[in-house]
Amino acid sequence: MDFQSVVFYFFSAVMVLASLRVITARNPVHAALFLVLAFFSAGGIWMLLRAEFLAIALVMVYVGAVMVLFLFVVMMLDINLERIRQGFWSYLPIGAVVGLLMVAEMAIVVGGRYFGLEGMPTPAEPEPGYSNTKELGRLLYTEYVYPFELASIVLLVAMIAAVALTLRKRTGVKKIDPAAQVAVNRDDRVRIVSMRAEKE
Repeated sequence: MDFQSVVFYFFSAVMVLASLRVITARNPVHAALFLVLAFFSAGGIWMLLRAEFLAIALVMVYVGAVMVLFLFVVMMLDINLERIRQGFWSYLPIGAVVGLLMVAEMAIVVGGRYFGLEGMPTPAEPEPGYSNTKELGRLLYTEYVYPFELASIVLLVAMIAAVALTLRKRTGVKKIDPAAQVAVNRDDRVRIVSMRAEKE
C-alpha cells in the first residue's frame, strides 16, 4: 500500500468518525466542531483527488463562514437539550432503516459499472503548469455557463423568498422613512430667529 492510499484511508476514517459524532454528541457545540473536522477531512480527500479549488472552497466557505455562523447561533440560543433527547429512541429505528438504505445505494453506485474503479480509473498525471482552478473556471464560463447562471438565479430567488417569508410588520418599532428624509423642506425644520444681544 502506497503513501497516498494510507493518507486516503486516514482522512476517510477521521471523516466517518467525525460524522458519527455529529449525530451522537450530546452538546450541540461539540457536534458543530465535529462537523468542522468532517469538512476538513473531506477537503483533504478532495486534495488527494486533485480538486484543489473544491477543497479550498469547502474549507473557506463552510468552515470559515457557515460553521462559524452555526456556532454563534447555537451558543446564543438557549437550547433545551432534555427536550431534544426525548424523542431520540423513538426515531432511532426509522433513522437506522434510512441509514442502511443510503449505505446500500452508495454501495450500488460505487460498485456499479459506470461509477466503479473500472468506469472511473485513476486520472492521468497533469501537465506542467496545469491549474485545476483555471480549468474549472474555463468550463464554468464556457460549456456550463447557462446552468451556472440558472443556479445563481435559483439561489437569488431562494434568498428573496427567505427574506419575504420572515418579514413581519410589527408595531412600535422605531424606523426611518428615507423618502420622507429626502423630501424634507428646510423651512419646515429650521427657523431663524433674530435676537438682540444681551450685555451683562
